[in-house]
Amino acid sequence: MKKTILTAGLYGIAVAGASPVAAQDARFTWEGSVEVGIDSTVRADDPNAEITDTYLSAEAAFEAALSDRITAFGGLTLESVTDAGDDRQFDDLGLYVNELGLRFGFGETVVSVGKLSPVFAVAWDEAPGFYGTALAGDYELAEMIGVTVDTPVGAAGGVLSFAVFYADDTALSDSIGTKRGRNSVAAGGVGNTGKLNNVSLQYSQEFGDTTAWIGARHLSAGTGDTSDETGYVAGVSHDFGNGLSMIGELAHFNGAGGADGNATYATLGGAYAMDDWTFSATATLVDTPADTDSMIALGVDHAITENVEINFGVARFDVGGEKSTAVGLAAVVSF
Repeated sequence: MKKTILTAGLYGIAVAGASPVAAQDARFTWEGSVEVGIDSTVRADDPNAEITDTYLSAEAAFEAALSDRITAFGGLTLESVTDAGDDRQFDDLGLYVNELGLRFGFGETVVSVGKLSPVFAVAWDEAPGFYGTALAGDYELAEMIGVTVDTPVGAAGGVLSFAVFYADDTALSDSIGTKRGRNSVAAGGVGNTGKLNNVSLQYSQEFGDTTAWIGARHLSAGTGDTSDETGYVAGVSHDFGNGLSMIGELAHFNGAGGADGNATYATLGGAYAMDDWTFSATATLVDTPADTDSMIALGVDHAITENVEINFGVARFDVGGEKSTAVGLAAVVSF
């Protein structure tokens, strides 16, 4: 009954968002999205893991041209900043700054300084479906203090991205509302060093409807870690032009998470768009010395308008030797 009521509510929110609000001019642009949904573990080997999280999340980002070559950028995120330990309804919400800084243009080369997200891999963001990024998200680089450089290479349209950084330990690492706590070097973790001794490098190239990328990163050991982490990634995506698209990515990490062991992630996803509907399937396999984790997910997305969609997904997880099944439903309004 609760899910039926929420489904109707989600649809109402989506319809209400059918007329997007926009605030754009020649020197200032912004965009954002609001998502309301349910993420429910309906069956698990561990009954305590059978949790339903009814959530709200929102993101907003802006760019403001200060001159012909200098642009200010920033982003805000509102979401539950703690993991759900029990059934939860729109709780533990915190607002925080996910990006803030300046970009400098030197011809076609762009240098960004501040709190930012270094480029490494793609599947953590673009694997299709409600649960498509669930495991690949482990290796996302976000909320880092540092410098990034993005520059074209050659005449074929390739882009080289380079970054030096460390995990944000400023006041911006905390949140307003529910406090997630300010990060500090003492908290440990690879990349959380307070020094610009972490690097990432990635090259991407388009070949018509195909995009390929290859990258590497090195995260220095933090407090309590036994090893630096060195990672490598390679991937490809292709649009077949008939509504069908795919993505494949392989990422390997020596000293994964600052421990002595290694980890290898393999993600394969496909999507088929038909009118306003998109059907997807994604699988991720994670091989570590301790275990082999996996996820198989199916998704259905329905675009109500250009800016409003409903997402549904179901996934089967096998993580740490424990199996679980999750079902998710969300309405997303972009503006």
